[in-house]
Amino acid sequence: MTGHPTDHPNDHAPTHPTDHAPTRPTDHAPTHPAAPTPTHPTGTDLHLDLPPHGSRRTALAQALREAVRGGRLAAGTRLPPYRSLAADLGVARGTVADAYAELVAEGWFTARQGSGTRVAEGMPVRPARPAPGPSAAPRAHRFDLTQGKPDPASFPRGAWSASARRALAGAPAEAFGPGDPRGRPELRRALAEYLARARGVRTDAEHIVVCAGFANGLRLLAGLRPRDWAVEAYGLPFHHGILAAAGVRPHAVPIDEDGARTDALPARARTALLTPAHQFPTGGPLLPGRRTAAVEWARATGGVILEDDYDGEFRYDRKPVGALQGLAPDQVVYAGSLSKSLSPALRLGWLVLPDALAAQVVAAKGLRESWTSAVDQLTFADFLDSGAYDRHVRRMRQRYRARRDHLATAVARRAPGVRVTGIAAGLHAVLELPPGTEAVTLAAARKAGLLLDGLSEYRHPSAAEDSREGLVVGYAGLGDRGFGEAVEVLAATLSTLHRGL
Repeated sequence: MTGHPTDHPNDHAPTHPTDHAPTRPTDHAPTHPAAPTPTHPTGTDLHLDLPPHGSRRTALAQALREAVRGGRLAAGTRLPPYRSLAADLGVARGTVADAYAELVAEGWFTARQGSGTRVAEGMPVRPARPAPGPSAAPRAHRFDLTQGKPDPASFPRGAWSASARRALAGAPAEAFGPGDPRGRPELRRALAEYLARARGVRTDAEHIVVCAGFANGLRLLAGLRPRDWAVEAYGLPFHHGILAAAGVRPHAVPIDEDGARTDALPARARTALLTPAHQFPTGGPLLPGRRTAAVEWARATGGVILEDDYDGEFRYDRKPVGALQGLAPDQVVYAGSLSKSLSPALRLGWLVLPDALAAQVVAAKGLRESWTSAVDQLTFADFLDSGAYDRHVRRMRQRYRARRDHLATAVARRAPGVRVTGIAAGLHAVLELPPGTEAVTLAAARKAGLLLDGLSEYRHPSAAEDSREGLVVGYAGLGDRGFGEAVEVLAATLSTLHRGL
């Protein structure tokens, strides 16, 4: 019989339970029968199903072979120590040692001093699922110019890690229990201070509810508000889908270069979804007179405005546009997130709510926070308090402005008839195209390796009378080198198609 493979230091004891030295009783030995031996605290978990009858060693060896064949134990995986696996399976330690030794001898496992027992390389593995049949490979795109994506390479890893360390070190023990549906108090306090200072929001921590991004907040409100909603004639199809799934009856509001035509808000609507700082995707800021008209509509109808401040921090050629919520805290729900300013991977957003809605939204979330990590909330609270968020936003504002200028200059030089609009703020531009040319321009751009959207894709289905055409070009998501190449390809494509404009 091959000798037992080398295992972890605490398994260098005699192989079989009968070989153990007798245990010396303590002075306080219990008089009742001993409890079952607990699972050994070291090692790793390994799920194996053993039949109730027959040789334990044979059954264990076969189960281990099947785990390797089935791909559950990949090559190089370290096996649990004899002692811990024996305790988990309710078998003798020597049974595990013998099974390991058998599989080492057969070549399934390897054993090395100080490294334990591991799955050997080159073992036969069955695919977990049948291989799919042949299918057409998707066309590869060299450059992704779709909107709504910040530069992932610019995520401030060092500053975020420092905030995480401080937040974890200072967090109370209860922060690691069930989450409060309102969100961590540290983050709600920090958000109240930041939003008041940077966006002109009038609130306190008690009126802020943390959510998993804007879409999560929209779902919550769609389930609470009456079914008639006013929506801008152009917006994000994903948001339109959320409202449709909630049974909302949408009423499209016309837009122009000055944002939504708030004088056209329908009286029968009870909620209006607006993007006042930077109309999405066309880019116009809502003028002061139209802001006033929106608030007057809400007061007259008893309605609520949902303000999507999706990229309010990124403005370039104009003074900051404050939040609409600052004009009417009792009529406006202010919604923000980190998806554009920091990273969509964090899934962090917030709602600033009027008194009448705050309790309803918390109740709709349930007794516990289901989506947003308390650790991320604590980290972002420190990120705000330390000034790291302000520094990141200001740094990215400069970088994105340079990219915007690069895009606008290249298009003006190569295709002067194509107007670049909506660029005073945000992370994308709209390239206006003559009627009837959007589809052919998109096809040419995609053939050249560009992934981007047409403006018509953002038109609400109920706004069919608005027939403007264009390209929606994101300039934030690519790295600097890739972005420069993408702009040259786009400009050359436009030049070829629209030379005569």
